[in-house]
Amino acid sequence: MAREKQKTITMKPLSPVSQLFVSPGFYCVIVFTLGFKTRCNPSAIVEGIKNTWIKLPRFSSKVVMDDKKNGEAVWVPVSVRVEDHVIVPDLDHSNIENPDEFIQDYTSNLANTPMDMSRPLWEFHVLNIKTSNAESLGIGKFHHSLGDGMSLMSLLYASSRKTSDPDALPTTAATRKHVDTNDKAWWLLVARFWFIIRVIITTATEMFKSLLTVCFMRDTKTPLLGKLGDEIRPRKIIHRIVSFDDVKFVKNAMEMKVNDVLLGMTQAGISRYLSKKYEKDEDSTVGKKQFLEKIRLRGTVAVNLRPDTKIEDLADMMAKGSKCRWGNFMGVVLFPLWIKSEDDPLEYVRRAKATMDMKKVSMETLLLYGVIKFTMKIFGEKAAETIAKKIFGHTTLTFSNVLGPNEEISFFQHPISYVAASALVGPQALIIHFVSYVNKLIINLAVDTAVIPDPHLLCDDLIESLDLIKLAILEKGLHKMEV
Repeated sequence: MAREKQKTITMKPLSPVSQLFVSPGFYCVIVFTLGFKTRCNPSAIVEGIKNTWIKLPRFSSKVVMDDKKNGEAVWVPVSVRVEDHVIVPDLDHSNIENPDEFIQDYTSNLANTPMDMSRPLWEFHVLNIKTSNAESLGIGKFHHSLGDGMSLMSLLYASSRKTSDPDALPTTAATRKHVDTNDKAWWLLVARFWFIIRVIITTATEMFKSLLTVCFMRDTKTPLLGKLGDEIRPRKIIHRIVSFDDVKFVKNAMEMKVNDVLLGMTQAGISRYLSKKYEKDEDSTVGKKQFLEKIRLRGTVAVNLRPDTKIEDLADMMAKGSKCRWGNFMGVVLFPLWIKSEDDPLEYVRRAKATMDMKKVSMETLLLYGVIKFTMKIFGEKAAETIAKKIFGHTTLTFSNVLGPNEEISFFQHPISYVAASALVGPQALIIHFVSYVNKLIINLAVDTAVIPDPHLLCDDLIESLDLIKLAILEKGLHKMEV
């Protein structure tokens, strides 16, 4: 009896977004791949996890539906044997002809296998197999109810140390906003008033578009649009590594943010991909251009809703009252992609920046998050799930970008070569995630191959688009010459 009472006291309800992620019709997982520069020592991984991850309540709890709270999902602390969650598969290396392809298939199968909800919702696989980019790999699978991309990146930071200083935690540079104190008071008043007007008008417009999307407005049927229905379809996960210095070169030359460059690169890459797909259907270049211009293609862009966007130390994120929150505190904006057969590659980047600047003025993200939270509380999980499925089902893709460490780090004494991550969320056939690590950019695609049978071709188009954007800057002399 006393034990039962203790269990009831320690039960903690899931946040509204986490509750949505554990609903049976909304399978959501995050797959995190770490490429190591050395062979992996499973014992060191186990010991490291015991000293870090297990101290986090969500990593040592399971999800249970509490009958006393109308079936509400709650976290229940359990005893965890880390060795059961760290998996070292017995690989037959003689039968592995292409290690890179093997890892793609292994990661995809892992992501598509339903998680055992009767235990803590995470596992870590150790594979001592050499690929073109790593000597060994660690593949983590986390249920999305544990946390979002920012939370899990913070977990990586807390589990790592600088290779240049094995006792020091990785650090990130803080982004500070410049405030001009010399502006006249009356001008500041006018500017703030005009800003408020813009926020109200833009928010009303964007929320009206979101309402239309939830009700009936679906993207144009293209070779990238997923199939309607409640069926959870398997996805293939691939990743490619390119130079992050190229992205920063474009960013500095065009005076914008990394996210703007990646969105522009995505718009250009998808335009190239669709242009090739429609080449057989349209006889002339003019006809193809006109057809592309009629396409409505939108993406749900993940947005971090924490007041401080810097990836904080895990201890700070878990601390009570910290500005950064551990868990799922993210929203989405509906981003209309500019799909055109454009001669100037830089136009894709300019358009991406202009659209994102407009979205930043809107409070669409916070309001959509609030709507889901309110609906979950008042009308229940099914109603919130329906809204979320409409948003994801009526759009073509999901896009996210997470800036990783800008210096070499080691994960439980294993030097890292690269970091890749994919989140499987909703019914969309295409999910694009970008993760940076030092001077590398990892492009991650999760696709429904029944809709997109050639994900490597799409990845090629994304990379070629970045090359063309960089080349256009060099040809036009827009970059600043280093002295």
